[in-house]
Formats: sequence, structure tokens, C-alpha cells
Amino acid sequence: MMKNHEGQVIFPPPGKTPREDTAAVMKFYRLPASFPQEVLDEAKRVSLRLERPGRRLDLRKRFIFTCDPVTARDYDDAISLETDRDGNAVLGVHIADVSHFVLPGSAIDREARKRSTSVYFADRVVPMLPDELCNGVCSLVPNEDRLAFSVFMTFDGTGAMIKRSFAKSVIRSKARFTYEQVMRVISSGARSKDKSVSAQARKTILAVNSLASLLRAKRFAAGALDLEVPESEILLDSEGEMTGLVERPYDESHQMVEECMVAANEAVAKELWTKGIKILARLHEPPDEEKLLTLRADMRSLGVRMGNIANQKVFARFLKTIKSNPLYPTLSVMVLRSMKRALYDSTRIGHFGLAKKFYAHFTSPIRRYPDLTLHRQLAAYLDGKDARVLPKTLAKWAEWASEAEETAAEAERALLEIKKYRLLEDQLSGRRAIEYDAVVSKCTPFGCFVEIPEISVSGLVHVSLLSDRFVEFNESDRSLSAPGGQRWRIGQKMRVYAVKVDFRQRRIDFAPVRTGRR
Repeated sequence: MMKNHEGQVIFPPPGKTPREDTAAVMKFYRLPASFPQEVLDEAKRVSLRLERPGRRLDLRKRFIFTCDPVTARDYDDAISLETDRDGNAVLGVHIADVSHFVLPGSAIDREARKRSTSVYFADRVVPMLPDELCNGVCSLVPNEDRLAFSVFMTFDGTGAMIKRSFAKSVIRSKARFTYEQVMRVISSGARSKDKSVSAQARKTILAVNSLASLLRAKRFAAGALDLEVPESEILLDSEGEMTGLVERPYDESHQMVEECMVAANEAVAKELWTKGIKILARLHEPPDEEKLLTLRADMRSLGVRMGNIANQKVFARFLKTIKSNPLYPTLSVMVLRSMKRALYDSTRIGHFGLAKKFYAHFTSPIRRYPDLTLHRQLAAYLDGKDARVLPKTLAKWAEWASEAEETAAEAERALLEIKKYRLLEDQLSGRRAIEYDAVVSKCTPFGCFVEIPEISVSGLVHVSLLSDRFVEFNESDRSLSAPGGQRWRIGQKMRVYAVKVDFRQRRIDFAPVRTGRR
């Protein structure tokens, strides 16, 4: 988060017009608008390396498929599933072999390391790699030979991984499915009549989903935290104006792919770390005790009992129980605020949220540089070469990868905020303030903070707008009250409308509808 010399947060300004908002955000966060010509020229040359794959495991006859959003162009992961002679499931996760095309120290590598991650805006993508690679030779498009790095994991009937192996491979994806297609197969099972999905594909998808469901259940039983909250995607018109939000689905099809990728990430991290090879681990630490105490107090004010949440399994069970609570959206936000941010680390390993002792990023080398570094280390290890990286170098990589990830997340949030602020500002300027259903997320001596799920916006209702009488803050239960029995507390629903939009301070003031607008 960018701050000035006084420690105040600095927010990016909007563009001169809605169409220019993204460019303004990119300039503020110093995100590159294009690739240097040297990188573009090199990308064209290295694309020819597809014709020189080297010695690889030939998997072109195996049934391998991809599953991505309908709008996806860069397919960086694919899945296969077979059964060994003992009846165990052998899951194959096949990741685009970016390391074959992007050599250490090359112009593309230097630029990719500098960018470290792709940035996803509502109207464009700032990619880590040039189009010739991410949407070209590296993309695991169907019915074309592609180079991959394959992870094979053997699971017994309980979902325990009993064997793992790795290989540079050449694959030929047999099908490109969307999440919607896969979900229809999962929902209808063997009865599916979707002619776009072959009988073999349907059988494989159902088998993969069955294994993924087992792995997911096993992971949550070990204390993994169900922190998934609905994410929204902003809709823009041709002028760059926000027209609405649509909720991104997170159904079994997404969970299936996610579990396969989690398993592959864990397998690679465990293989290298246990061999004494330090890597860019994906570190997620438990929350601080102070944060847990605050969370407990907030939950108590809502009448929600938590138990001994210092115990990870108890914490996991608590998260499961609040799913059915009418206040779940508010509760989930409170839980997320108590969590530490996941980052990259070169000396520690372990992921609290996933309940994994070993974890790293391996499955998205097209859009994340840490994944590319892990590919290179694993390749060196398999070739019997020294896969170690100097500790100082690895620590430097971890620092800038974490910073780049945070910058990307801030930039993406900033554009979303600008579009939402424009929407509310337009309502005010047009004197057509719209009423929204809100939920009180926090009470302070100066007012209530409210969340508006419909547009994923938060703001303040000042005490002066809550009541004509003196409003008192109650420290014990963190509520507000006024004479006459008026009371405001966390989780309380409120109908509000915007009264002030401050772009510079990124602040929105709301008023309760009961005060009247006319």
C-alpha cells in the first residue's frame, strides 16, 4: 500500500474519462504498458524451440484435458487420471513448460522477473510474458503438440499420496472444456447427454472429481480453512463505465481443478524441500493471538461462539458452522481480516490456510515468476544437477515476488474502486441516489461502517445521521445506542444511500434511508 512521508495512504486518481481509468492506475503503480522490442523479437525466435523439444516422456496418446473459464486464452494446466495395476488412482497434472522457452538471463527472463506476475484488470491483462508465449506456444491448446512438465501422484483409496514422480513431457490435449461444461457433467453424472463431451471425457471428469472431493474432504479434516467468499467481476460498457457486478462461480468444477493444482504444488514442494533444496515457498502463517482476540470479541458481540480457535481444527470447524449463519457474509469478512497475508519465503515453509506442511507455487508459470523458478529447480534436480540457489538470491526473489503480487492486487482493487466510486458519484451528480441494502460491519464512536454486498462497497454512516439525539458508543459489545431504544451493532441490516463520494480520500459517506432525502 503506497503511503506518503506522513504515513498516509495514497490512492491512484481516476483517468480523465472512464476509458482512461486503467491507464491511470497502471501509470500510478508503474505497470508496463508494453514489452521492450528486444523482448518481442526474442519471443518470436524462442517460439521456434517448440520444434526442438529434447528428450521427453511422450504422453500424446493419453487422455489429457484442460478446464478453464470460457474467456481463457492461456491454458497453462491440464489433467489426466489413470488407474495402476493395484487399483490406485494416478493423477497427472501437466503444466506448460515455460522454462523450455524462457532461459535464465535472457531478455524475456529479465522482463518476466521484473514484472513477476500478470495483472488482471476488468478491461485488459498486463501479462508477464509476451503473447507469442502465453497465448501461443506455451498454451496447452487442444489437438496440438505442446511441451509440459508433468507431475504424477498416486493416491490410495483413503486419498493418501503414496507415490510421486515428475517428468518433462510432450502432450496433446484431447479436449478443452469450460468450467460450465465440466459442471454439467458433474451434476448429471453418467446420465449426461452433453454431446460436446465424449463418453471417455465424461468418465475421466467424474473420476477426477471423485478423487478431488476425497482430497478436499481429507484436507479440511486436517484443519484447512474454508475461507472462500463469493468474488465479483465488474461489468463495463464500451465507454468504460461500470454497469454492474456478476458473481464469479465457485462450484465443484472449480474445486476439482483447484484440488488437483494444490496436490501438484504440494508434491513438488515436498520433493525438493525434503531433499534439502530451498525454494520460493508459499508461506501462510497462523493469525496473531491479538487478531484472534479481536475476532473473538467481534463474534461475541454477534452472539457467535468460537471455541478454542487457537487450535487449527477447531478454527476449521467453526468456519464450517458459520456457513449457515444469516450473517455469514459479514462474519467471513471479519475472519479474513484476522488472517495474515500469504507471501513468498525462502527460509520457511507451510500453509496454514490449506493445512499443508509443504507448499509452493508450481502450476502457473505463464503468469507467475516464482512458478518458473521452481520449474527450473525441479528440472535441475531431476537431471542430477545442483538445484540449489544462493540464499541471498532466493531471499531477494521472495521479497520482490511478494511485493509485485501485492502491487498487482492493489492495482486491481484500485481500478475496481474507481469504477464503483464513479457509479456512486454519477448517482449523486444526477440526483438519482439509489438505495442499497447494507450490513453494519463495524461500530466506532463516530459512526457505523457498512458493507453493501450488491456492489461490494463499504462506507461510513456518521453518528450525526443515525439519530437526532446523542449517540453513545458501548465498548463492551462494540455497539452504538441512542435514547429511545435505538441501537446499532455489527451484523445489523440497514437501508442506505450515498451522500458523499471523495475520490481523493477513497471515502464514501452513506445515510440511512429513514432520515429522508427529499
